[in-house]
Amino acid sequence: MKKSIVATATALACLIPLAAQAQNQEGPWMVRTRAVHLNSANKDSTPLDLSINDKWLPEVDISYFFSPNWAAELVLTVPQKQTVSAGGTAIGSLRHLPPSLMLQYHQDMGGFKPYVGAGLNYTRFSSVRLPTGVSIDKNSVGGALQLGVDIPLQKGLYLNLDVKKVFIKTEVSAAGAALGTLKVDPVLLGVGLGWRF
Repeated sequence: MKKSIVATATALACLIPLAAQAQNQEGPWMVRTRAVHLNSANKDSTPLDLSINDKWLPEVDISYFFSPNWAAELVLTVPQKQTVSAGGTAIGSLRHLPPSLMLQYHQDMGGFKPYVGAGLNYTRFSSVRLPTGVSIDKNSVGGALQLGVDIPLQKGLYLNLDVKKVFIKTEVSAAGAALGTLKVDPVLLGVGLGWRF
């Protein structure tokens, strides 16, 4: 009987720190909201010297951690209206919706958590208003690269700093004839808050 009590007590004593550790571990989900500045590369191979404007936009992402180091992140925003210019003069506008899916590697450096990511972007152009006869391809698929850090503020709450390079391009035509390619290829600089649960 004494041996059974001792064995049970020993087993419970071993489980207490494991339970405490599990209680302190964060959940697998993280949601971030960011203010993001879009800085377009605007590399245009057409004779029109096309570009879109830089702007601030809202961003929300949802991450799932498969392990302490590996996570998948879905980056979302609402359709963004951009001014299209030729040679610096506005000639129209468009909207684009550019979700990205990223695979990330995170490193915990005493609470300070930098990460790198790579993935795929799909951009859908809509509400395209350009001069008569000028058109663009409505879909773009390209790579995306990411570097960021989560800085703990309190339990489950983080300050997030993030930079992404996203490869977005569209083919430009006039009267059905191909003119060239507009590569938007923006750098996205973001700051926001993240909630881990």
